[in-house]
Amino acid sequence: MKIKVISVGKLKEKYLKDGIAEYSKRLARFTKFESIELLDEKTPDKASAAENQKILEKEAQRILSKIADREFVIALAIEGQQFPSEKFSEMIEETTMKGYSDITFIIGGSLGLAPIVKDRANLLISFGKLTLPHQLMRLVLVEQIYRSFMIQQGSPYHK
Repeated sequence: MKIKVISVGKLKEKYLKDGIAEYSKRLARFTKFESIELLDEKTPDKASAAENQKILEKEAQRILSKIADREFVIALAIEGQQFPSEKFSEMIEETTMKGYSDITFIIGGSLGLAPIVKDRANLLISFGKLTLPHQLMRLVLVEQIYRSFMIQQGSPYHK
């Protein structure tokens, strides 16, 4: 099994890099884990809707170029389904039992995700209605992926 996280934007803060590195190391005993950072487009402060759309389209092409046909794609989107950690864990386990060996999570840039990326996704999920920086969301996501494996193992990590 392989889990991949595709995210738009470069991770800058050391504490986030360190946290993601720690959970990535922990995940190695359960799955092959890959994190892909894609270039984000510079967004002018007062960009028009048309400019924002062009930015989303450019980022979408970068995202889609990193996804194979047989991957189960989960996009993080505010309108997506919300899961408690136990259900998130079940969803990952069920996805692998349905024959998918590659699960790819997508985190968009500051403007979110283009409709074409959401259409490619097999599932849209949300971690709530709060707005979080996409760099921080990457750490939260990787921790939840690790937590899902610990739940599957019956570990006391998840209490």
